[in-house]
Amino acid sequence: MKKITLTVLAIAAFGIASAQDMKYGVKGGIDMVSAKSTYGSSNASGFYVGGFAEFEMSDKIVLQPGLNYHTASKDGIKFDYLSIPVLAKYNMSDKLNLVAGPSLYYSMDSEDADKTRINLGVGASYDISDNLFVEPRYDMGLTGDTKVTHFLIGVGYTF
Repeated sequence: MKKITLTVLAIAAFGIASAQDMKYGVKGGIDMVSAKSTYGSSNASGFYVGGFAEFEMSDKIVLQPGLNYHTASKDGIKFDYLSIPVLAKYNMSDKLNLVAGPSLYYSMDSEDADKTRINLGVGASYDISDNLFVEPRYDMGLTGDTKVTHFLIGVGYTF
């Protein structure tokens, strides 16, 4: 298993190093959070903001790692997270893209015993112009006793 993981990381690093086109950008928007456990569920809304890099792997595929801050609250329940998404973006047309990939979420709440969670995100992005885009995405909670899901609707700008 270790050899497979190292091989995948080496291939990804080589792909990033040989990427011909690299861009940076910022994005932010609405974050609708849903937390479900055996004890019940809660919903909250807030926002997220962060930055990303884009590495062109081919004419149609772009790798987009990022770092985001999320905050949401409702009725005294507050969610604060840092997330590291690693999204693959597939260019379906000049303006429409599909995005998917894992995200590592780290809870910044001191009472949260389960601080690290892994989510799987799927969504789309639409390029309004060469630099401006909108991106709805659903990040489904995969790990942890409490499954925390995020529905994100954001706007981004690429430099």
